[in-house]
Amino acid sequence: MQTIILTQSQIQSLVTMDRVIPVVEEAFLTYGNGDYQMPAKVYLSLPDYNGDFRAMPSYAKQISGIKWVNSHPDNPKKHNIPSVMGVYILSDPATAKTLAIMDATYLTALRTGAAAAVASKYLAPHSPQSLGLVGCGVQARMFIISHQVLFGNSLPLYMADKNPNACEQLVREFGGTVVSTEKAASCDIVCTSTPSHQPVIQKEWCKSGSHINAMGADAPGKQELDSELLATSKVVIDDFSQASHSGEINVPLAKGILKKESIYANLGEIVSGKKAGRKGNEITIFDSTGLAIQDVFVANLIYTLAQEKKIGLSIDLRS
Repeated sequence: MQTIILTQSQIQSLVTMDRVIPVVEEAFLTYGNGDYQMPAKVYLSLPDYNGDFRAMPSYAKQISGIKWVNSHPDNPKKHNIPSVMGVYILSDPATAKTLAIMDATYLTALRTGAAAAVASKYLAPHSPQSLGLVGCGVQARMFIISHQVLFGNSLPLYMADKNPNACEQLVREFGGTVVSTEKAASCDIVCTSTPSHQPVIQKEWCKSGSHINAMGADAPGKQELDSELLATSKVVIDDFSQASHSGEINVPLAKGILKKESIYANLGEIVSGKKAGRKGNEITIFDSTGLAIQDVFVANLIYTLAQEKKIGLSIDLRS
């Protein structure tokens, strides 16, 4: 039984964001229709190293797999390696054959960027005039690319980060303007990707009719947005169990500032047409924690392309 091994550089040569966004949108559609299995994300906490591991299995559309991924915020500074890395195992559910083992670091960045774009497609103003990036690390690059796929390369970009070098690096690659966090938060679409445990965006900075993709909170206690902003906006989540545990809503829910009943929908319900998206001049917020079903759809896309182009090392794990 042959298994394909795929490295990050090989995956980068195979797949582009314009191919990933429709696949992630299909994952949300499948989630919204309930046609999947996705056990709760398992966390292995590593407080001695200021990090954790997460196991994310899923099954849908005759494909199955599991991602083993970490979050170690100190990695770039201490070890000069990414804070998020992962490995994906894609399996044939009919036979249990291991189809592929692939790097999931780039896969995770791709599907996260694509998820933000899908949320913006359904929740952002129809013709946005500005994209604000709060937090300009690796993930911000994917937000720019995914939104340029949707709205074109001329969408004005405004970058804010406590590390000016991170902003400048993005400006060199994509153009745009380095601004204050307050200015970035006033854009038509705002994507946040920080590890903050304190709100970095205040309610009064955000204008009516804007949309915010809150992508940074991924553990209990993390929070990027002012709780009052969440309490007075249309909040859409990806999965309540995950979001209430470790997403943007976890802190205001725990404090009683936000109620479960106040959450408008999950994005799958909107993509599947069960609930409407944007209405009028409201502020919309998408709280993303990352769904395992997104990973399996993107991993299957990568595997399919690798087979078509005959890329990857084929080995027999049982030999």
